[in-house]
Amino acid sequence: MADGAVNYLLDKLTTILLQNASFLGDAQNEIEKIKLELESMKSFLREAELRREKSESVETWVRQVREVAIQVENILDEIIHYSDSSTNGAGGGKGVLKDFVHEAVNLARRLAATRRIYLKLQGIKAKVVEVSERSKRYAFDARVDDDWGSIRLAINWQPQQHQQLGELSSFVDVDDVVGMDEDQEILSKWLIENDTRRTVVSVVGMGGLGKTTLVTKVFNDQLIKLHFDSSAWISVSQNHEVEDLLRTMLKEFLKTEQAMSPGNLGSMKYRQLMEMLLEYLRCRRYLVVLDDVWSIDLWSRIRGAFPENQNGSRIVFTTRNQNVATSVGPGSRVHRLQPLQERDAWTLFRKRTFWNEHEHNCPAELEPLAKDILRKCEGLPLAIVAIAGLMCSKSRLAIEWKRVHASLNWQLSYNPILGRVKGILMLSFDDLPFYLKYCFLYCCVFPDDCFIKRKKLIRLWIAEGFILERKGMTLEEVAEDHLMELILRSMIQVQQVNDNGRVKTFHIHDVMRELAMTTSEKDNFCGRLDIRESKVARSVQHLSIDSRNGSVQMSKSTACQLRSLFVFGSDMCTSFSLNAVSPDFKFLRTLDLQCIPIEKLPNRLFDLFNLRFLNLRNTKVKDLPNSIGKLKNLQTLDIRSTNVEKLPRSIPNLGNLRHLFLGKSKTDDSRAPELLQALRAPARMGNLQNLQSLACVEAEEGLIKQLGCLTELRRLDMTKVKPCHGPKLCSSIGMLTNLHRLSLAASNQEQELSLEDLISAPPFLQKLELFGRLDRLPHWLASAQTLTHLDLEFSGLQDDFLPALHKLPALVFLQLREAYNGKILKFRRGGFLKLLKLHLIELSQLDCLEVEEGSLSSLKELSIVHCVALKQVPQGLEHISSLQKLRLEEMPELIVSLQTNVSEYREEVQHISTVDLVL
Repeated sequence: MADGAVNYLLDKLTTILLQNASFLGDAQNEIEKIKLELESMKSFLREAELRREKSESVETWVRQVREVAIQVENILDEIIHYSDSSTNGAGGGKGVLKDFVHEAVNLARRLAATRRIYLKLQGIKAKVVEVSERSKRYAFDARVDDDWGSIRLAINWQPQQHQQLGELSSFVDVDDVVGMDEDQEILSKWLIENDTRRTVVSVVGMGGLGKTTLVTKVFNDQLIKLHFDSSAWISVSQNHEVEDLLRTMLKEFLKTEQAMSPGNLGSMKYRQLMEMLLEYLRCRRYLVVLDDVWSIDLWSRIRGAFPENQNGSRIVFTTRNQNVATSVGPGSRVHRLQPLQERDAWTLFRKRTFWNEHEHNCPAELEPLAKDILRKCEGLPLAIVAIAGLMCSKSRLAIEWKRVHASLNWQLSYNPILGRVKGILMLSFDDLPFYLKYCFLYCCVFPDDCFIKRKKLIRLWIAEGFILERKGMTLEEVAEDHLMELILRSMIQVQQVNDNGRVKTFHIHDVMRELAMTTSEKDNFCGRLDIRESKVARSVQHLSIDSRNGSVQMSKSTACQLRSLFVFGSDMCTSFSLNAVSPDFKFLRTLDLQCIPIEKLPNRLFDLFNLRFLNLRNTKVKDLPNSIGKLKNLQTLDIRSTNVEKLPRSIPNLGNLRHLFLGKSKTDDSRAPELLQALRAPARMGNLQNLQSLACVEAEEGLIKQLGCLTELRRLDMTKVKPCHGPKLCSSIGMLTNLHRLSLAASNQEQELSLEDLISAPPFLQKLELFGRLDRLPHWLASAQTLTHLDLEFSGLQDDFLPALHKLPALVFLQLREAYNGKILKFRRGGFLKLLKLHLIELSQLDCLEVEEGSLSSLKELSIVHCVALKQVPQGLEHISSLQKLRLEEMPELIVSLQTNVSEYREEVQHISTVDLVL
């Protein structure tokens, strides 16, 4: 983690030196000296990180590097703050005398701040130099030409056992494997199927999931062995040398034929080894397993050794990183291994824990505890076997099992019996680049049972400064790339995806989470305070607490180090006090109070100049004071579902604001646009040049006129749109070329939305919600080639509008609520080919719904609610083979007919797995 802190700091130092040179003065030299010292430490810091557990002195030094990096970062934040203050401190035309006085006061403050920062920099520079010198006393000062031999000797380095172990199949006997029969069948079929092409097969999954065990079982199957002329098993690991892999491969092939290896094999170079392998395999059908592959470029370096001889040869990868599997190229096969199902996990646990009991039965009095312990493993075979090994050594007394259950988190991290679980899983963490380590460990601030939302986490990562700029990409896009990389590396598990297939929520496997929490706490990165604690015993950067803690105590030094404060709970909890927020939190970046029933914000909150993320969603806060304008660095302000009725006029002063969430979000049972309670925006909203999200805001002339200035806007939710707003609103929307989501609601259900003046849809528009009357469907909808979600409510359309939507190429979701007054809806052949969900709600005149064969060919869910004139099951449902769920609700006549005449409708609905009928 210290290597990440230093890398991040070096980027930040470079930015500050470039952008704040005029403000720094003499301090510039001090910053440059600090930068040089950090660069010298960076060259060997990562190696020291890998050795820290083997040497107490190295462990101490790495911790000191991290601590001094935090102190440097705090000073940098102060520099940026005072630099911005001096830049933005002009008098603003108050009069010559007032401007003169203002400038004089500002100059005095600037000089005082510069002097104070200069003194701090001198002190911190001395600490940086001292830490750097200490590394030399520990004898791991790396020179450029050093091969690390002396370093390894000096810090008593030994090769990490877990690196060499990898995912050995011995963590569970092959004959004792459960729950992998289907996986084995799939893999065996791919290996011996009648396809003469050379094919790469990848088995992907998180560490400890049983990838090696599965492939071992298939590899040793005699039917598989007989299918190939030659076979070889190669363990790759993280620190492989390509030449060594090629030599091992040759030895394995020759060993199967009981042939002697060439005497000069050990001295052969890369080219010779490749040529020898190519010649040996040229006329053979071969099977090669490359176990535990980490590098995406390995295949590109060795693929030339495997001839494409049309003999049906196979190469099998096991890997934790899906990028490795996809980097192979077209024609490859990928099998994503899943955790064990609950029944299989229970069988494996009983086999290993109660191995000497009849049929491996668990005593009845231990079963609840056993299943609670097993639940922690979340189907991970490595963890199940390791914990079963621990429990089988325990007595059969419930009190002892309770003791282990209560300390299971500690056991996972520190008990030697479970040490191998930690080692194997931590290989995945050690392999992360520095910028992903921060992002991953930060997930520890969320409660154990919490599903983490993608959008929120991305905004938090940006607020914390974990996301570095990339040319041509927004910070949000870079953050999403980081999230996808963590998913592909099997560090986090996807829980929900949206209709577009994008991640919606995810979670961290319990075992991985506990190990990450141990690492996080050791580095003072994240900490959690549960209901039993009221005092923060040590300094951490990111703290989450239970709302029932009430008043939380912490020292001034602890408060000064804090970067994030999360309070988790529900509106049933009433004891938490914001007294914990003090001026000592001056470097606080994130304050998340969602669902905490506070009513008032303390004034000192608005002195936190570093605050970037403020979440008050679902609180009882009534007022936002005008002093919120002092939070110049604020990026996200979320006051949805609060009691705030008016925005302060200082909101436009928040020049770094990226996301402003207001009012109440739409709920599933909303029947009218007025239920979307929005707030009126203050004047000068056009000043918010960085704004990307604006929801939910009332339409008014001044705001509509300035919308066109918000060119970074990705999301706009606006209510109380009147017909007279139409031309100017369309003109402004036409300038929002980055808009991805647009929601417009009229003042009431009967009022018209006038949107005909918009020439074409925003080029990247994905979601569109229109609440209000429409004479006809806007002509520009036909140009919405990127539109995936369309929600039309209260439109009252008279004419058949489906032809206008017929060939929207990306549409996956369509909802119509009181949107059509006609009697017939017909989905014609060749239309809506990607639509996954169709919701028809309160179409009161609709009495015929027809689907032609070749339409809605991807539909998975059809929901029809309160369409009372519809008396027959939609015609053509039998043509939609993809349909998985049909829901019919509040249509008594149709539902009763369907229930009583099952045979009559069997052909139409028999292929649908779920049919919900709700009277």
